[in-house]
Amino acid sequence: MSDENLESNTVSSNTKDVEKTEKDESVTSESNTYDSKNVSYDGDIAIYTDPVTGSQYTWDKDKNEWVLKNDVTYDFEDDTHVYTDAEGVKYFWDKEKNAWFPKVDDDFMARYQMNYGFVDNTNLEVKKEEPQMKIEEKPKKVKGEKRKASEPTWFQLDESQNTSVYVSNLPIDITEEEFIDLMQKCGLVMRDVQSGKFKIKLYKDTSTKNLKGDALCTYIKVESVDLSLKLLDGYEFKGNKIKVERAKFQMKGEFDPSLKPKMKKKKDKLKIKKQQEKLFDWRPEKKVGEKSKHERIVIVKNLFDPKIFDTDVGLILEFQQDLREECSKFGEVRKVQIYDRHPEGIAQINMSTPEEADQIVTILNGRWFMKRQLSAEIWDGKTKYKIAETDCEISQRLDNWDQFLEGNEDKKEENKVSEKKSENETDQDAEKII
Repeated sequence: MSDENLESNTVSSNTKDVEKTEKDESVTSESNTYDSKNVSYDGDIAIYTDPVTGSQYTWDKDKNEWVLKNDVTYDFEDDTHVYTDAEGVKYFWDKEKNAWFPKVDDDFMARYQMNYGFVDNTNLEVKKEEPQMKIEEKPKKVKGEKRKASEPTWFQLDESQNTSVYVSNLPIDITEEEFIDLMQKCGLVMRDVQSGKFKIKLYKDTSTKNLKGDALCTYIKVESVDLSLKLLDGYEFKGNKIKVERAKFQMKGEFDPSLKPKMKKKKDKLKIKKQQEKLFDWRPEKKVGEKSKHERIVIVKNLFDPKIFDTDVGLILEFQQDLREECSKFGEVRKVQIYDRHPEGIAQINMSTPEEADQIVTILNGRWFMKRQLSAEIWDGKTKYKIAETDCEISQRLDNWDQFLEGNEDKKEENKVSEKKSENETDQDAEKII
């Protein structure tokens, strides 16, 4: 090699070193944040790596500044958008899912296993398929098919819920009242919500219909059951030593869904609860000498004949108005009701106080009205005077009311016409006078 070539090589190398030192100086001079230690070279391109974020920057000679290095490239392959990230992974654009998905090839799997590891599945034991046990299918139940009757068996309720006792060896001539009085020595006997009768049963012989000497009693409280077992078991009643035990129940006969008791509504349950709470309430219903609420209601009888309303329905309103005007002289009238279907001609008058109702009774009782002698008394709080109507009677009554209302409208129109005529006549008379 000649000396000239050696000189030229040394000159070129010196010039490159000078350029690098100039770039390093420019890096440090551009910003104090850049450190020359973080600068590397890819050929003639200077690359700066941020020590905090790890981002890389290249030196742009034209702009004379550091520019963020962008290794992402975009391209098309078979009319599909493709981009390659900085790690060399290719992503394809899925138009249906509107998202980028990586291209799964050997290179992608190699990178994935290097980053996340891989599982060797060669040593896994293949599980042998065990023969499955055949399960016998149960025959499907047919709708409406009755359940097969099982043998009658005794079952016992939980003691915390069972409030019934079974009493045996009773005298044959015992009555329901005597049995209730006997059992109520240990607590209150439950009543039926609908009928109001005590829930007791004296068993009879099916053939002779005579009493067998045993009975069932249902208490309200469970504590009454325990008390009756202690006090009445072995108690002598009418010469018989009775036996008391917790009631057991027997399932017998075929199952009939129609005889299944219906679930009680929430309203009925609340009603039972209120009745039971009222029985155990120690406070009296009213103060001594205080009158009941139903004593504010007066019942007037023989006021009318129900047939008169078939021809003129408007008489109901007239009777109500006449009674209200007459009774309002002695106090506040809250309500007047006419039972137009009752054969005794009943009217009900609600006053504000029992004292006012007493005055109404003294005035109306024995009084004559439309050639009929009235009868007035305080309501007993139990008797119902409303008469049930058939569908035919209801439709007929509504038709009568429609005719009555239409007749009132016709009368109003006639009154308007007559008023106009009278006005015209007065106007004509005034013109004649003028």
